[in-house]
Amino acid sequence: MPEPSVPGLVPLAEVVRSGFTESLHFGSAVGLAPDGTAAVALGLAGAPILPRSSAKPLQALACLSAGADLYGPRLAIAAGSHTGEDVHVRLVAEMLDAAGLGFDALRCPADWPEDEATRHGLIREGMSASAERMNCSGKHAAMLAACAASGWPTGTYLDAAHPLQRRVREVVEELSGEEVAHVAVDGCGAPLFGMSLTGLALAVQRMVLAEPGTAPRAVADAMREHPEYVGGTGHPNTSLMRALPGAVAKGGAEGVLVVALATGHAAAVKVVDGSPRATNAIALAVLKAAGGDVTAAAGFERVPVLGGGAPVGEIHALEGI
Repeated sequence: MPEPSVPGLVPLAEVVRSGFTESLHFGSAVGLAPDGTAAVALGLAGAPILPRSSAKPLQALACLSAGADLYGPRLAIAAGSHTGEDVHVRLVAEMLDAAGLGFDALRCPADWPEDEATRHGLIREGMSASAERMNCSGKHAAMLAACAASGWPTGTYLDAAHPLQRRVREVVEELSGEEVAHVAVDGCGAPLFGMSLTGLALAVQRMVLAEPGTAPRAVADAMREHPEYVGGTGHPNTSLMRALPGAVAKGGAEGVLVVALATGHAAAVKVVDGSPRATNAIALAVLKAAGGDVTAAAGFERVPVLGGGAPVGEIHALEGI
């Protein structure tokens, strides 16, 4: 199948059905060695992207540094994109209650839980979509907790000029080593600070390798110790971290994923068509090429392609990454 040209970007993964290459995923990726140097750079690894929810570990760190009472599962869900299960909603309620607030303080939009069983159960009960079930409510609860702890206004916590969001920007720039390239509004309504894939990978790598007892390390440790709050039942981030003990994995909308191993090897991926279906496979290939050991996650290197309900092909990273 001829490879179409996408200026500056490269083919990263292919979809093979019954021996035929049906689709290609183009994009960019970077793989870092433990010393922070780029061992792999594909496409536009140094160009700005919008990291979407892959930036949540940095936002959680900003909340922690602003005085939010975050630890263990609370810190993990602050850095996560939960699936809206009851256990997640109870924790969000607990975080808000500790800050003297309720669900009505959340400024993320109402949504249905991503967990299918939970969603169907709520529909059967005649319930409606709600802000607390939205996958970003843990982050928003953490932001509100930080505001309460620092005496900042809670009603305007999503304004880019708010003291909390200025703190988030400072954390992004400090850990990525870059100035913010673009300021956007994320799907949940929070400010979103653009950076390169290299900056994103470096920021999360620095959190994983930070000294024990420091705030950056606390975020990484909470995510690794409580992966069920980073995602949830069947969530790809949760599953990948369980397969790779000591790794931090955080995906974002529009085909973004960052993964950092306990050894310090890190990878960040952006698939330009926005699909996440190949990001795990690409990130693992990049980590391997950068010298990381991802043997335990071999089951994530290939995604089955179904025909009539049975596997007839697969999605995999292209050779040569």
